[in-house]
Order: sequence, then structure tokens, then C-alpha cells
Amino acid sequence: MGINCLRVVPKFPPSAKHKIIISHSFSHSLLFTKRSSRAIHAAAASSSMSYEKELAAAKKAASLAALLCQKVQKALLQSDIHSKSDKSPVTVADYGSQALVSLVLERELPSESFSLVAEEDSGDLRGNSGQETLQRIRTLVNDTLANNEYSSVSNLTTDDVLRAIDNGKSEGGSRGQHWVLDPIDGTKGFLRGDQYAIALALLDEGKVVLGVLACPNLPLTSISGENQQSSQDKLGCLFFATVGTGTYMQPLDGSSLLKVHVSATENPEEASLFESFEAAHSLHDLSSTIAKKLGFKAPPVRIDSQAKYGALSRGDGAIYLRFPHKGYREKIWDHAAGCIVVTEAGGVVADAAGNPLDFSKGKYLDLETGIIVTNQKLMPLLLKAVKESLEERASSL
Repeated sequence: MGINCLRVVPKFPPSAKHKIIISHSFSHSLLFTKRSSRAIHAAAASSSMSYEKELAAAKKAASLAALLCQKVQKALLQSDIHSKSDKSPVTVADYGSQALVSLVLERELPSESFSLVAEEDSGDLRGNSGQETLQRIRTLVNDTLANNEYSSVSNLTTDDVLRAIDNGKSEGGSRGQHWVLDPIDGTKGFLRGDQYAIALALLDEGKVVLGVLACPNLPLTSISGENQQSSQDKLGCLFFATVGTGTYMQPLDGSSLLKVHVSATENPEEASLFESFEAAHSLHDLSSTIAKKLGFKAPPVRIDSQAKYGALSRGDGAIYLRFPHKGYREKIWDHAAGCIVVTEAGGVVADAAGNPLDFSKGKYLDLETGIIVTNQKLMPLLLKAVKESLEERASSL
């Protein structure tokens, strides 16, 4: 039986003394009082006592990694780019982000066994050709730690950095707790100056119980429709969720907090469709066929990374379609954090047949087709359109 990131009803509802701000749309500006923000912080903590420490550590780790990535992106040089076996670009920020998250989690949770399933390893950094890059990573990590309450551990050696990166070699699985990290999800978006995310999740007995998405370039207001390019002076979102508590969003600076919810639309004609920016990552023609069957009027919103999950969790769009090319194997770090962020906001994340995603089998998701994300009301219509479109595609081959 698949273990997944199903939404659970909170056991401890927020105090009736405080009003929780719930957003079904982000067309309005984010305006909060200090009292409201404190109330939501308290509500989120009180309803998730079992993962309170882990959530605090994950938010801190992802936020610091975002600061490191922002610094690198501003000074991005072509020489920063390396090449992976899957041909996607990698920058020093990838390694620096992974090292930083690993170090912060270990420091903040010292009494717990530490298992990290992550995208990178230090192999390319250990040879002579990687020494310059390794020194730059070390400097970036130390500078970020020194400027953010970690001055006592900001004199790391290159060996310390390599060890931190290689903490991510865990295979995951259905037993125990495992952190799951994509240090920069959306590397091509990062290189273009567009969307990317630091995606961090926690598995407990194979189930996603916590997720944090740091999205440095995502506007604080909606990116759907005519607002897609607006609010560029207000960038940087942190989404987080623990099982049974709902999903929250706040600026990366840690200020005002907002509880968010997926779109409540029941009419596909009024909905926005999200898909991958890169055609190499998903079959845009198949998504187009599905959109036509549903009667979508608006063009798709194409953005990189799990920032799509964050945007969907706050109601920017109603559907996300991902249909990779044949032979591609989905990795758990590409979806774990986004999955719980959406499901705790009231959404549904499933494979193309409507089955929940299973994160309990190691580094890969066993999927034959794709991933679909929407709200509860639209899922039956979406499943029907997906089934018909896949059958038509198969018969035409």
C-alpha cells in the first residue's frame, strides 16, 4: 500500500481567541497586524507539536540556503556552470545550498539520527579540477553562517564542506525518518534569473510529514493571468506545512505569516493551468490536449521548479500537469516538499491514474505516466480528461 502525503484534520484547532487569515486568492496585497501574525505562529506550532523542532530547523536551513543562492545568482558567471550526467546545469550554489542545509539541520537537531536524501554528492569537487569551486563553496557557506547567528561554526574547512554535502547519500525508504532535499530545484530557472526553489521535506516511516519551499524569486502576490509579471519589487516566499496543520506562507525575511488554501474554483474555464517552463521536462502538447478537453481559456503559466506547488497552494492556479518524456524517472526530492505544501492547503497530488504518490521506496517515484495536481472538486474532471488524452495519444503512436 502506498504511503503518501495525505491531508490530516488537525487534532488541536487554533485558539478561538485569534482570527486566522485564510487566503483563497492572492490578488490582494499582504496586509497583516502584529497580533494576527503572532496568533498564526502560535496556531501553527500548537497543532503540530510532534514536528515543531523539525519545522523550525527546516525553515532556518531553507531560508539560509536561499540567502546563499541569492548571493550567487547576483554574481553568476558562466564559469560557475558544471555539467551533470543528465545534462542539466549545476552551479556552486547547488553544492553550497546542500552543505548549508545539512550543517544547519545537524546543528539544530543534534540528538536525532540524521539521514538526508539529496540530489548532489561531492565527487566532482574532490579532484584537482574541482578545487577552485570547492574553495568558493567553502567561502560562501562560511560567510552565510557568520552573518546569520552561526559565527561559532563559520570556520569550516573544505573537508567539513565535503562531509556535509555527502551527508545526502542516504537512500531513504519506508523505515525511520529521512530528510529529502533538492538544494536548487529549477537549476535552469536559476541560471536565467527566473524561478527556482530550495525544497526540503521530512519523511517519517515513508510518509511526507513536513515540507518547506523557499522561493527567492516568487512574488508575494499572484503570478496567474495578468499579474504574472507584477510585483517584482516584492519577491521571496517561504511556504511550509506539517501534517495536520495546513499550509502557511511568509516573506523570506520571516515577517508576517499567512495561512493559504488552494483555489476553490469548480469551473475549468475559470482556472489557470501550470506546467514546466522547459519543454524537455514535460510534454507540453499532451498538457495542451488535456486543457482543450477541460475547456481552459487562459494560456498555461510556465514556470520552473516546485515554486509551482507553492503558487498553487495559495490559489494562483488550479491545475498543474507534469508528463515527463518516456524513460524519465521522477525523483522524490522533486516533489516531496511540494506535495505536502499543496495537500495541507486542501489540494490533491496524484499520478495520472489518480493514485497518491508513494515516497517510501527510496530515491525514485514508481510512476508510469505523470503527475497531476488540483483541488478536490476538479480532480474527477481532470482524471477523465487525462485518461482520454493518454488513450488518444497511445492509439496515434
